[in-house]
Parts: sequence; C-alpha cells; structure tokens
Amino acid sequence: MGVEETKEVGENSGTAAVEVKADERVDGGGENDTDDEAREEEDEEGSKLQLGPRISLKQHLEKDKDDESLRRWKEKLLGSVDFDHIGESFEPEVKILSLAIISPGRPNIILPVPENGNPNGLWFTLKEGSSYRLKFTFKVSNNIVSGLKYVNTVWKSGLKVDSTKEMLGTFSPELEPYTHMMHEETTPSGILARGSYSARSKFLDDDDKCYLEINYTFAIQKDWASS
Repeated sequence: MGVEETKEVGENSGTAAVEVKADERVDGGGENDTDDEAREEEDEEGSKLQLGPRISLKQHLEKDKDDESLRRWKEKLLGSVDFDHIGESFEPEVKILSLAIISPGRPNIILPVPENGNPNGLWFTLKEGSSYRLKFTFKVSNNIVSGLKYVNTVWKSGLKVDSTKEMLGTFSPELEPYTHMMHEETTPSGILARGSYSARSKFLDDDDKCYLEINYTFAIQKDWASS
C-alpha cells in the first residue's frame, strides 16, 4: 500500500466492498429497494443514542486538568496525538488514504481514491471463484470520531444483490494512519455470477456524517483483467 507506518485496526467480521453472493435470492427491485433502505434509515434514527453536545479535543483535555491521574489516563487513551497542535475544531475529520484488493498469489489491485467519489468507467475486475480481501488506510484528525462504519450496497441489472454494514470502531486523532483489513471472501462463480455490477460504498460516523462516498462499477469474469 505504500504506507509503512500504520496503526493496525484489526479484522472485523463482514464482507468486503466487492462481495456478491451468487446464491442469494432477490425478490423484487427498484422501488422495493428504496423502501427497504428508507425503513432501515428510520430504524436507525429510532434506535440512535442521543449524545450530549460535541466538544473539542482540547476541551476534553482541559476538563479535570488538575486531576493528574485523570489527565494521564486521557493522554494514554488518546495515544500519539500531537497535543501541541490540537485545534478547537468540534468536528472530526476522516480521510481515506488508500484502497486495495488483495488476492493470494497475485499483485495487489491498488484502487485510486477518486476526489469526486465517481471513478470513470470500470473500476476493477475480479476473477470468479477467487479469494480476496479489501484493505484500506485512513487518518483521523481534529477530534475523536465515534462509531465509524463502512456501508456498501451492490446491484446487478438494477436489482440489489448485496448490502453490507460493518462497524469499524471509535478512533482518536493520530499522527500515523490506521489500517483496516477485511476478512477473506470468495467471489461467486458461474455464468449467472459473471458480468458487470454497480456499487456504492460509504464511510459514516454515528452522526451519519459521510467522509467518503464512492459510486462505481466492477466486473466478475472468468479470469483476472490483463495488467
């Protein structure tokens, strides 16, 4: 990935951005998909914990500053934050630095992160029946980001065939990037699995602030794309 000094987040259960389940039956599409997404959003709104007002990281450190043990605990919790350059920003910032598809026995597929969230043309091609993992690195700055999650939806011929939501965790600002690696998955195989897919990936926090949205197309074919 070209980033040697990274903080390993670890592996969480879930599927990578390009997983498509060949044996999953899809009932309906179009408006039904929209209704399902709307209901999911309503359920999330209803169950969302109402938190207190957000304060800056500097304010977190200033609170109880006379309590030496509590101050040391906060500094330990925040890790390698550059305390001399902490600003007054209430809002955390998360920047996705790199995305890669890793498959055993072949070079990594490095995916350039598009600035506008819409890669031009086919973003990548996967070989049917192949094992792969999705790896991404990201950097957190300004403030603590709470409940960072990865959300991905895949369509084929206008029908939703896969929807994934994975909680990544809560992260403090660090000088070094974090790295997250998905569990190994296997692409589906067979004539019904081959073809082009459209997908949308998002990185969101507990407040549903979106740090990156990518709308893209990919393909599953008999073999890897020629390099």
